[in-house]
Amino acid sequence: MRAVLQRVSRAQVTVEGSVTGEIGAGLMILLGVGREDNSTIAVSFAEKCANLRIFEDDQGKMNRSLLDTKGSALVVSQFTLYGDARGQRRPSFIAAAPLELAKALYHEFCAALRALGVTVATGIFQAMMSVELVNEGPVTILLDSDKTF
Repeated sequence: MRAVLQRVSRAQVTVEGSVTGEIGAGLMILLGVGREDNSTIAVSFAEKCANLRIFEDDQGKMNRSLLDTKGSALVVSQFTLYGDARGQRRPSFIAAAPLELAKALYHEFCAALRALGVTVATGIFQAMMSVELVNEGPVTILLDSDKTF
C-alpha cells in the first residue's frame, strides 16, 4: 500500500456535485493499493496512519498522533499512487491492485481505522472525485508498506 498523508484543518471530497465525505481537523489520506497487498497489510497500514506522530504537542513538536488528537480521517482511493513513469512519458499502473482486490482492501483499511476509534469519511471508490483540503503546516508524509521510500 501507498499513502499520501496530509495534516489538515478541513477536507472534503465531492462526486458529481455532492459532498460524499467531509472532515474537520485530522488527516487527508490518499490511499493506493498494490498488487501484492493483503488484509494484514491493510490493518497494519491503518494502525501506522492512526499512530503516526505528525500533530503538534503543547511545545509545538510533532509528537501527537491522530488518535491522540481525536482527529478524523478522509480516505480517498487513488490507484495513481502506483503510477510508474520512469523512462517514459505515460505512466504504467501495472503494480496497482486489480479492481476487486483494491476495493476490498480499501474498505478493510477504512474499517481498521474505524476499529481504532477514528471517525472516517470517504470518497466513492472508482468515481471521478474533486478533493479540497487545507493542509496545515504544511505537513505531507509519504508512506509505502514495502518501504521503498
